Amino acid sequence: MDKKQRFSGLTLLTGSEHNYPASPDEAKLEAFDNIYRDRDYVITFDCPEYTSLCPVTNQPDFGHITIRYIPDQKCIESKSLKLFLFSFRNHNTFHEESVNAILDAVVKACAPRRAEVIGSFRPRGGIAIEVKATYGGKIDE
Repeated sequence: MDKKQRFSGLTLLTGSEHNYPASPDEAKLEAFDNIYRDRDYVITFDCPEYTSLCPVTNQPDFGHITIRYIPDQKCIESKSLKLFLFSFRNHNTFHEESVNAILDAVVKACAPRRAEVIGSFRPRGGIAIEVKATYGGKIDE
Protein backbone atom coordinates (compact mmCIF):
# COMPACT_ATOMS: atom_id res chain seq x y z
CA MET A 1 0.00 0.00 0.00
CA ASP A 2 1.46 3.37 -0.96
CA LYS A 3 1.84 6.23 1.53
CA LYS A 4 -0.86 8.42 -0.01
CA GLN A 5 -3.43 5.62 0.11
CA ARG A 6 -2.42 4.53 3.62
CA PHE A 7 -2.93 7.99 5.11
CA SER A 8 -5.86 9.12 2.95
CA GLY A 9 -8.35 8.90 5.85
CA LEU A 10 -6.33 11.14 8.19
CA THR A 11 -7.93 14.53 7.73
CA LEU A 12 -6.95 16.16 11.03
CA LEU A 13 -3.23 15.41 10.96
CA THR A 14 -2.67 16.73 7.47
CA GLY A 15 -4.30 20.11 8.08
CA SER A 16 -3.78 22.94 10.49
CA GLU A 17 -6.80 22.22 12.64
CA HIS A 18 -8.11 25.26 14.51
CA ASN A 19 -11.74 24.27 14.84
CA TYR A 20 -11.92 22.50 18.17
CA PRO A 21 -14.94 20.26 18.68
CA ALA A 22 -17.39 21.59 21.26
CA SER A 23 -18.28 18.14 22.60
CA PRO A 24 -17.16 14.52 22.31
CA ASP A 25 -20.13 13.85 20.02
CA GLU A 26 -18.70 16.37 17.53
CA ALA A 27 -15.12 15.09 17.77
CA LYS A 28 -13.69 12.72 15.19
CA LEU A 29 -11.29 10.02 16.36
CA GLU A 30 -9.25 8.84 13.38
CA ALA A 31 -7.22 5.68 12.81
CA PHE A 32 -4.61 4.46 10.32
CA ASP A 33 -3.66 0.99 9.08
CA ASN A 34 -1.53 -1.09 11.42
CA ILE A 35 1.27 -2.56 9.33
CA TYR A 36 2.33 -4.84 12.24
CA ARG A 37 -1.06 -6.50 12.74
CA ASP A 38 0.59 -9.94 12.81
CA ARG A 39 1.91 -9.34 16.35
CA ASP A 40 0.69 -8.09 19.70
CA TYR A 41 2.20 -4.85 20.98
CA VAL A 42 0.94 -2.26 23.43
CA ILE A 43 0.36 1.39 22.55
CA THR A 44 0.08 3.79 25.49
CA PHE A 45 -1.21 7.34 25.36
CA ASP A 46 -0.43 9.40 28.47
CA CYS A 47 -2.72 12.41 28.75
CA PRO A 48 -2.01 14.33 32.00
CA GLU A 49 -4.04 17.46 31.21
CA TYR A 50 -7.59 16.13 30.85
CA THR A 51 -10.41 18.45 31.90
CA SER A 52 -14.19 18.24 31.94
CA LEU A 53 -17.05 19.86 33.82
CA CYS A 54 -19.06 18.44 36.69
CA PRO A 55 -22.62 17.81 35.45
CA VAL A 56 -24.12 19.06 38.72
CA THR A 57 -21.98 22.03 39.79
CA ASN A 58 -20.50 22.94 36.39
CA GLN A 59 -17.10 23.26 38.11
CA PRO A 60 -14.01 22.05 36.26
CA ASP A 61 -12.61 18.61 36.97
CA PHE A 62 -8.98 17.79 36.26
CA GLY A 63 -7.57 14.37 35.57
CA HIS A 64 -4.89 12.20 34.06
CA ILE A 65 -6.09 9.81 31.34
CA THR A 66 -4.04 6.79 30.31
CA ILE A 67 -5.13 4.81 27.26
CA ARG A 68 -3.48 1.46 26.56
CA TYR A 69 -4.43 -0.87 23.75
CA ILE A 70 -3.26 -3.73 21.61
CA PRO A 71 -4.13 -2.78 18.04
CA ASP A 72 -5.55 -5.11 15.45
CA GLN A 73 -6.12 -3.70 11.94
CA LYS A 74 -5.99 0.02 12.89
CA CYS A 75 -4.09 2.38 15.22
CA ILE A 76 -5.41 5.62 16.74
CA GLU A 77 -3.92 8.79 15.27
CA SER A 78 -2.63 10.93 18.15
CA LYS A 79 -3.66 14.41 16.96
CA SER A 80 -7.26 13.30 16.55
CA LEU A 81 -7.05 11.80 20.06
CA LYS A 82 -5.78 15.12 21.41
CA LEU A 83 -8.70 16.96 19.82
CA PHE A 84 -11.15 14.30 21.02
CA LEU A 85 -9.94 14.59 24.62
CA PHE A 86 -9.93 18.39 24.32
CA SER A 87 -13.63 18.21 23.43
CA PHE A 88 -14.41 17.16 27.01
CA ARG A 89 -13.13 20.52 28.28
CA ASN A 90 -16.57 22.18 28.17
CA HIS A 91 -18.57 18.96 28.45
CA ASN A 92 -20.55 18.08 31.55
CA THR A 93 -19.89 14.49 32.60
CA PHE A 94 -19.13 12.32 35.60
CA HIS A 95 -15.66 10.74 35.77
CA GLU A 96 -17.06 7.24 35.35
CA GLU A 97 -18.96 8.30 32.24
CA SER A 98 -16.02 10.05 30.61
CA VAL A 99 -13.66 7.08 31.04
CA ASN A 100 -16.22 4.70 29.55
CA ALA A 101 -17.02 7.13 26.71
CA ILE A 102 -13.31 7.39 25.85
CA LEU A 103 -13.00 3.60 25.82
CA ASP A 104 -16.09 3.28 23.61
CA ALA A 105 -14.64 5.82 21.15
CA VAL A 106 -11.29 4.00 20.98
CA VAL A 107 -13.01 0.67 20.37
CA LYS A 108 -15.26 2.18 17.71
CA ALA A 109 -12.36 3.92 15.92
CA CYS A 110 -9.87 1.05 15.76
CA ALA A 111 -11.46 -2.21 17.03
CA PRO A 112 -8.42 -3.17 19.13
CA ARG A 113 -7.72 -6.67 20.38
CA ARG A 114 -7.75 -5.30 23.94
CA ALA A 115 -7.95 -1.85 25.44
CA GLU A 116 -8.09 -0.05 28.77
CA VAL A 117 -8.67 3.52 29.82
CA ILE A 118 -7.66 4.72 33.26
CA GLY A 119 -8.77 8.06 34.62
CA SER A 120 -7.05 9.42 37.74
CA PHE A 121 -8.97 12.50 38.78
CA ARG A 122 -7.73 15.21 41.14
CA PRO A 123 -9.39 15.53 44.53
CA ARG A 124 -12.43 17.70 44.96
CA GLY A 125 -14.03 17.78 48.36
CA GLY A 126 -11.10 15.74 49.65
CA ILE A 127 -11.78 12.70 47.43
CA ALA A 128 -9.72 11.62 44.43
CA ILE A 129 -11.34 9.18 42.01
CA GLU A 130 -9.71 6.56 39.80
CA VAL A 131 -11.75 4.78 37.14
CA LYS A 132 -10.55 1.92 34.94
CA ALA A 133 -12.58 0.51 32.03
CA THR A 134 -11.44 -2.43 29.91
CA TYR A 135 -12.35 -4.06 26.61
CA GLY A 136 -11.38 -7.55 25.48
CA GLY A 137 -9.60 -8.49 28.69
CA LYS A 138 -6.73 -7.28 30.81
CA ILE A 139 -3.50 -6.02 29.23
CA ASP A 140 -0.54 -7.67 30.94
CA GLU A 141 3.05 -6.47 30.82
